[in-house]
Amino acid sequence: MRISKLVIASHNPGKLREIDDLLRPYGVATVGAAALGLVEPEETCATFAENAALKARAAAGVARLPALSDDSGLAVAALGGEPGIYSARWAGPKKDFQIAMRKVEDALQGKSDRRAAFVCALALAWPDGECEVFEGRVEGTLVWPPRGAAGFGYDPMFMPEGGTLTFGEMAPAAKHAISHRARAFAKLIAARFKP
Repeated sequence: MRISKLVIASHNPGKLREIDDLLRPYGVATVGAAALGLVEPEETCATFAENAALKARAAAGVARLPALSDDSGLAVAALGGEPGIYSARWAGPKKDFQIAMRKVEDALQGKSDRRAAFVCALALAWPDGECEVFEGRVEGTLVWPPRGAAGFGYDPMFMPEGGTLTFGEMAPAAKHAISHRARAFAKLIAARFKP
């Protein structure tokens, strides 16, 4: 089924910008949940995939359009995978990721393992409730102090495996080529947008 318009079930401007950038080459018009007055449902599930599906189904049902939702976050090995699905909540009610990054760094004090991964689950839902989930992951290490002002969230402290720049230092096109979101998008594109 050809998708010409898609609701992005997120109120996060950074995610909206990245998703719009990734979909633009496929001629898909996007509209954010906030622009439609959609309320984000509470993320009550235990995994990225389940939370993404919950948000996408809610948006598709209300908007009566296909909806795409992203649930993603930082999983730190030495912290047992935290902050994980709570990545945004670590930033507090004002979504201050300077606070969140400091919280991660404080939790790592005394630990030598700085391995981490960004994980992304993209859920594409239809108004009838049907839903597909595509997952992507990128491994890396955490640096301190944070470096770079590009990207959003934990990007300034995450350096992908084999790289020398953090996601916060990379140009958007360079990040889009290797990120967890890009990897999940590649699966989505292959399933839904390529002839």
